[in-house]
Amino acid sequence: MSDVRHVLVLPDRDAAEEVAQALGERFGVAEEPRLVRDALAGEDDAEDAQWLVVLRDEEGRLDAGELDEFAAEWEGWREEP
Repeated sequence: MSDVRHVLVLPDRDAAEEVAQALGERFGVAEEPRLVRDALAGEDDAEDAQWLVVLRDEEGRLDAGELDEFAAEWEGWREEP
């Protein structure tokens, strides 16, 4: 068992919440992903924050390319490890 995690970067909280919910429907992800607010250094304004959706993939069954395309539907992307 490995500790593989995928991090999807989204432009706002609404997009991150929608992505977290849609992951289960699209990819059959059973465990709810974590949502993390990532403010850029020195930025306090919520408008400048990005939201991260972190999901575990111990079995390595999620395809990185498909996750990239999926996140792009919400103007986001998958962060490379």
